[in-house]
Amino acid sequence: MTHTHIDLHTPLPEALAPEIERRLFFVSPDITGFELVRAEGEIRGVALVTNGSPARDVLTEKVNFVVDNDVRKQWVTPPKAIWTSPHQRSAQEDVFEQLVAAGAVSKAGEGQVAMGEPLLSLLAYFDTAVREILAQDFTALEQRYPTLISTTALQTSGYFKAFPQHLMFVSRLRNDIDVYRAFQATYADSGIDAGVLEHCDNVDYCLPPTMCYHTFHQYKGRTLASDRLHVVTARGKSFRFEAAYSATMERLWDFTIREIVFMGTREEVLGARERFMRNMFAYVESLGLSGFCAVGNDPFFCGTDTSGRIWSQRLLELKYELQLPVATDRTIAVGSFNFHDDLFGEAFGIAHGSGGVIRSGCVGFGLERLVYAFLCQYGVAPEAWPTPVRAGTGL
Repeated sequence: MTHTHIDLHTPLPEALAPEIERRLFFVSPDITGFELVRAEGEIRGVALVTNGSPARDVLTEKVNFVVDNDVRKQWVTPPKAIWTSPHQRSAQEDVFEQLVAAGAVSKAGEGQVAMGEPLLSLLAYFDTAVREILAQDFTALEQRYPTLISTTALQTSGYFKAFPQHLMFVSRLRNDIDVYRAFQATYADSGIDAGVLEHCDNVDYCLPPTMCYHTFHQYKGRTLASDRLHVVTARGKSFRFEAAYSATMERLWDFTIREIVFMGTREEVLGARERFMRNMFAYVESLGLSGFCAVGNDPFFCGTDTSGRIWSQRLLELKYELQLPVATDRTIAVGSFNFHDDLFGEAFGIAHGSGGVIRSGCVGFGLERLVYAFLCQYGVAPEAWPTPVRAGTGL
């Protein structure tokens, strides 16, 4: 373990600290820990903890590239909450450890957990609750999508340019008898390692980072009736490489999402997002949970227009995040409410009658996160849970 101090080219405002912190683990696999170096209300440098002894000048160039490209150009905007729960509950700090000790959760690998009861019942309960909230105002088409998503679909969505750090490709051995024989010989000799990739040449599929790209791919090239709002919902497994940011059930590489896609006119989509969002806030309040919803932005990374896209999201309030406390000093985003305008209508060629391309928005909930935030606030014993949750889970 090595400690390395990196000076930033020029200081940054303290308000941009979260934008640096959410990117540093993607700078190099050698980085295992970090602390921002502050002075006089500014961020002057980064103290890194690394495996081995990577060259300091290399790390300095990498860190400053990310800071200068992705963070420094961002305009500082004050936090803006659009809803705050009237309830104030203290979050317990050791819930994950309690779940592991009880056998309800076990670590299955990097960013992966295996879950048993009572988590399975809670996950099903919250998924049902979201669908029932949706059904209050909308008739939705339920879909179940494959685990794999075509690389073409992600490429069309623009995901490669926006979030390369989260990509997870799927490959296979080339369909050739000589390749199979060579693979078996190598495997018998040295087992499996990265050398197996020499026998692969297929990157036609990825693991999906969310469900809505499946929906837009499904409707690619189609013309939707313009006399109504189109609502599609799906629950599925999603995958994002999170490097060392993976932690407990707060941030997983492999997680479950319930997603809702709205497609229609600009006014219809924005209205639908607002109605669903307000109903969700009322539901959270009915459970007595602490939390708030604020303007957010996606973790665009390493692109040529990162700062501009973040500025657009925050200025135009394209993204709201529902944050619930999981510790005395920490919240996690359990859901987001997004407006894409014509981005995916244009990208996937989805027409809205004769009125041009559709406008779209989506709402997504990370179900493991929602369950975990609930347990942090109410504890793992069902006896302490609100009556609707106990009734809904049968616990």
